[in-house]
Amino acid sequence: MLMNTDPGKYSQYVVQDLHGDPKGDPDFQRMYEAFSHRILWMDSKVVPGAMQMNTAWYYAVPERDPVFPAHSHPEDELIGFFGSDPDDPYELHAEIEVAIEGERRLLTKSTLMFIPGGMEHMPMRILRVDKPVFHFSIMRGGEYNGGAYK
Repeated sequence: MLMNTDPGKYSQYVVQDLHGDPKGDPDFQRMYEAFSHRILWMDSKVVPGAMQMNTAWYYAVPERDPVFPAHSHPEDELIGFFGSDPDDPYELHAEIEVAIEGERRLLTKSTLMFIPGGMEHMPMRILRVDKPVFHFSIMRGGEYNGGAYK
């Protein structure tokens, strides 16, 4: 019988609550919480040996524009934005502007982006949100060490 409450031999690898230090200074955190809700965060501090991953819902246009400045980091990164309409999962129901090496792109569809280590990406601007957008980022390294949370 499967029991979610049973700690089990490998429970240290299962994360179901938000752990880890919030990124950015207190002003950044207040701004971030006004337009989004972080769901889960994993890195090598939360689970030793883990890659870094952030998940959040974006549900409003933030007061800060851009949200994240242009930055780079040595690790590869996978970034995703997904619409929340189960009848039209490819429609983002939002407009998010991002840049890769200065080339700007307006996202209006569910999107995955691969950013090789060392490549400049962002700034990110959230221009419109009609329905919540699920966002995630994954880095191969065990901790986030980029410049997004300024």
